[in-house]
Amino acid sequence: MPFADLIERLRGRKPGTLLSTSMAIDLGTANTLIYLQGKGIVLDQPSVVAVDTESGDVVAVGSDAKSMLGRTGSNLNAVRPLKDGVITNATATTAMLREFFRMAQTRRFSMRPRILVCVPSGITEVEVSAVRTALERAGAREVLLIPEPLASAIGVGIPVSGAAGNMIVDIGGGTTEIAVISLSTIAANNSIRIGGDELNEAIASYLKKRYSLLIGERTSERVKLSVGTVLEEDSTELEVSGLDFVNGIPETYSITSEDIRKALKETVATIVEAVRHGLEKTPPELASDIVDRGIVMTGGGALLRGLDRLLMSETGLPIRVADNPLSCTVLGAGLILEDVYRYRNLLLQ
Repeated sequence: MPFADLIERLRGRKPGTLLSTSMAIDLGTANTLIYLQGKGIVLDQPSVVAVDTESGDVVAVGSDAKSMLGRTGSNLNAVRPLKDGVITNATATTAMLREFFRMAQTRRFSMRPRILVCVPSGITEVEVSAVRTALERAGAREVLLIPEPLASAIGVGIPVSGAAGNMIVDIGGGTTEIAVISLSTIAANNSIRIGGDELNEAIASYLKKRYSLLIGERTSERVKLSVGTVLEEDSTELEVSGLDFVNGIPETYSITSEDIRKALKETVATIVEAVRHGLEKTPPELASDIVDRGIVMTGGGALLRGLDRLLMSETGLPIRVADNPLSCTVLGAGLILEDVYRYRNLLLQ
């Protein structure tokens, strides 16, 4: 084997691909982040695509498409092609990824990129196949997969190769991943398909029942970010506009943090229960490590006010929210991408 090819193989690259682009992707239900090898995070966009229903052409992706949610006419359809962490609309996902690749690549005539993509730990073989197919059709020449909890752990600086147990709770847009990591493997895990989307839906459902007020997805998310809380002591208000479905006219109501706490109570309880189940599955030796080291929270859901304190109260364990909860997964995947040979045992086969 030529010396240059040997060096490339040891670096985790195929021979003859020196000019190709390598990317790490956190393909999330709510947002897609792309890490470009040697550059860092180059794209952070909502996982939304707007398509012309007559021609099938992509009109917008990312932030531009998200602004169209709930506002399009019959000739335009703005959709979120992923739900609960997996692909539900393959055609729209492929179109969205193809445009994201174009936006992320810095070289105009780059070769087809190699992609390292983060996937839920509970993903099925069928869902894995869907991810591979969508990425390949979007332009990837090679697709590598890494479980999200492992990428998140590396992204927050956890030494995943060590024998000590570390627990990650990653609350994304469509899933909540609870994993105990030791010796470069997931020693115990619990994955539920509940995340930020379900929190948004709970808010919309509550306001419909409590105030007869219909609100859209974007408004529900804004309410969650502004006055969302799980603690009784938090007290804030926000004026929310929507459609009064009883009178059929637009209305504005003052919504309190107490309203949102009640709206989120059931969904948050499900997440807390999932964390408990994850702890129950943990081997005793690793459980003792977690008592000392605590739990690290990542993902957008980790930013919900009071959730860390609620988990601390319910589990009796120290809880720490990652410094970079929204980007730690793709940052971890990026670190793996920079040294694939070192982390090769973490990849899904």
